[in-house]
Amino acid sequence: MEARLPAHLEVSGLIRRVQAEGGFATVINKGERDAGTIMVVLTENGANTRAYERMPQLDGTRQWTCSKRQDTEKPWEISEFITRRAEQDPDIWVVELDIADGERFIGIG
Repeated sequence: MEARLPAHLEVSGLIRRVQAEGGFATVINKGERDAGTIMVVLTENGANTRAYERMPQLDGTRQWTCSKRQDTEKPWEISEFITRRAEQDPDIWVVELDIADGERFIGIG
């Protein structure tokens, strides 16, 4: 099992890195301080929104997986998805990162 940073430290680090590179970052839902799960919502100038969560793998690791992509025909669906996830898991942190190529901040791409 891999060591895990407390959730509030990981979220804080993501926000600082994005802001240092000229992007916008904010906490949409504040979860459990130490052991909360994290959902990262990536967007580029408010468009092309994607929601990533760490999903358990068969080998015991957790990998970032895209849970939902914004449908240009139904842009409200991603907001509904995020709201639903926060209602299902009160410990979840939801952090939005608005910057080009946001996947690089979570080690993808």
